[in-house]
Amino acid sequence: MKTLLQIAMQELGVKEVPGKEANPQILHYAKEAGFPGYTSDESAWCSLFMNWVAQEAGLEKSGSLAARSWLNKGFSVSIPEPGDVVVFWRVSRESWEGHVGIFLGFSSDGKRIYCLGGNQGNQVSISGRSTEYLLGFRRLRAAGKTIFSGKTLKKGHTGTEVVSLQDALKQLGYNPGTSDGIFGPKTEQALKDFQASDLTLAINGVFDKPTRELLTKLLNQ
Repeated sequence: MKTLLQIAMQELGVKEVPGKEANPQILHYAKEAGFPGYTSDESAWCSLFMNWVAQEAGLEKSGSLAARSWLNKGFSVSIPEPGDVVVFWRVSRESWEGHVGIFLGFSSDGKRIYCLGGNQGNQVSISGRSTEYLLGFRRLRAAGKTIFSGKTLKKGHTGTEVVSLQDALKQLGYNPGTSDGIFGPKTEQALKDFQASDLTLAINGVFDKPTRELLTKLLNQ
């Protein structure tokens, strides 16, 4: 399955249609994401787009057209990675107005946040916003129950299964580093730290069956 960022990138350039008409693709986002009452792309659609992208990526949705609804999804991260969700306030921090996008990175001076999102300049685009308006970064969880393949993973392995392991460890408060799909020293140490939290597990840094079963159990509680 493609990542949140990969799916969103494929939609770059999708624009609103001026006047009474609406871009069929934006209406498609609404229908697929569960907003049948959304009929005009003149209405704010940044959260609509995020709901659709999250659904396509197999991740949890906010189920709301409110941008700030994403502050209640996933888990908070202080050091964001490309593909995390970023939420900003608009007009006033005390209002309900906001904007949600997919984090890409910071400007060189750290004063601006670049994100990919819908309804940015009336289209799916990449833009920068001042860190002054930041409300938070969130990392989304997989929709439904967490399920791992039966593959044993260890240092040197790469791929999407390693990404899933890295994200799972972060959900429980361990630090495997960037979720880059590379099982390196930081992922190995984070896994050992997790294994050391239970007397039944061997502290070997290997994602074996007993470790997988306990991690799955804790994530799905």
